[in-house]
Amino acid sequence: MNKPVLWAAAEVAAASAVGHDADWRATGVSIDSRTVEPGDLFVAIEGPRFDGHDFIAEAFSRGAAAAIAHRQPIGLPGGVPIIMVKNTMAALNGLARAARERTQARVIAVTGSVGKTGTKEALKWVLGQQAPTSANESSHNNHWGLPLSLARMPKGTAFGIFEMGMNHAGEIEPLSRLAGPHVALITSVEAAHSAYFANLGEIADAKAEVFAGMTRDGVAVLNRDNPHFHRLAGAARRRGVKTILAFGADSEAAVRLLESSQGPEGSRVKAEVLGEILDYRVGIPGRHWVMNSLAVLATVRAAAADTAAAAAALDNLPALPGRGQRHHVRLAGGGFEVIDESYNANPASMSAALEVLGQARPGGGGRRIAVLGDMLELGVATADEHAALAAPLRSNGIGLVFTAGAEMARLTDILPRSMRGGHAADARRLAPMVTAAAGPGDVICVKGSAAGNTRLIVEALLALDTATENAPPQRVVNRD
Repeated sequence: MNKPVLWAAAEVAAASAVGHDADWRATGVSIDSRTVEPGDLFVAIEGPRFDGHDFIAEAFSRGAAAAIAHRQPIGLPGGVPIIMVKNTMAALNGLARAARERTQARVIAVTGSVGKTGTKEALKWVLGQQAPTSANESSHNNHWGLPLSLARMPKGTAFGIFEMGMNHAGEIEPLSRLAGPHVALITSVEAAHSAYFANLGEIADAKAEVFAGMTRDGVAVLNRDNPHFHRLAGAARRRGVKTILAFGADSEAAVRLLESSQGPEGSRVKAEVLGEILDYRVGIPGRHWVMNSLAVLATVRAAAADTAAAAAALDNLPALPGRGQRHHVRLAGGGFEVIDESYNANPASMSAALEVLGQARPGGGGRRIAVLGDMLELGVATADEHAALAAPLRSNGIGLVFTAGAEMARLTDILPRSMRGGHAADARRLAPMVTAAAGPGDVICVKGSAAGNTRLIVEALLALDTATENAPPQRVVNRD
């Protein structure tokens, strides 16, 4: 099937403020030569480790329609279209602005300490069943990923959903100004990246930068249960946002949880959405997903879409690789289950994952096994936050705990010997211990910060079963 045209040569030239002397059409945009598909426009970004100009030839060999460069590439075949600009990063931002200006889409910004990508994907799932929807791929949420995602948004998009991440103050504001959101969702404010902030209030202020670029009729969607709700609401109003839509279990939330019952395969939820009572099911287990569903429905309502249809669509919501995706691994004599939470970790998301593991039902003779890597960027709270995991491990009935990393060694030391499965300096060394221990009936949850590479342990566990359905997930690398 032929892809629709995303950019014509004249449009790219206008967005880049340069002339053009060739007529071509691009069906996609890429900044990574390894992922270029036929018909893509390749933008040669000069980064701290790699310079895209060194890979322009590779991009054309993969079928790129054209390339944007600020240095004349060498070794190219004659006749390939190159748009020369002063700075390719500025050109990418120009494409992003042009994409935003040419569409009538309702643009939604999603940020927060936890649940950003999952909630963004849930919004993409439910809104995509109502109208043409565009969103960041994976977690392309930083100063490269956000403009790339905007540049990939087709003209006919009805809903544009864009995650915005940060680990320092001042990073979200330019993203918001580029995207110009009609709706801004802050999922929660928690102790993530706290090494770079003096306190949680500063983290809240950094998240509130999302209000900087909002449209005049913008709506802020905020977690009413979070202690920083009033701080965020005040920041929104100072930025000129007149409408605040709160979600949560709090009695003053406009999108309010009334009842929920949670199980190992999902949750039943009853919620009130501005006076409308909705009964629905969330197809991913965990109380955090019950709360995420409220954020989704509040955002859908703020975007003037159908909340009842969105609630119904949550029943079949798929889990993401590294964020709760489940795999069944077959062994001789039985099999075990892997809960892949390996993408990232902070204290709030770690507790949520352990709660989900606690709700799991191991098979006959099986155990609940937690495989945990270090939680990074926690600053002075690092030791205390790792030690504090002992309580949810016990309360959720976790039978065996494997740990990787220097910080997790502190946790291992305070656990009862009966719970200590093994410890290693890193995930690669821990993987053989975990695979040796895995047995029929076990439910194994793997979680850690992205830099700890606990995904290697997931891949090692899945490799015990050679079935194609258990192929290791693709690596996702990004900031937040």
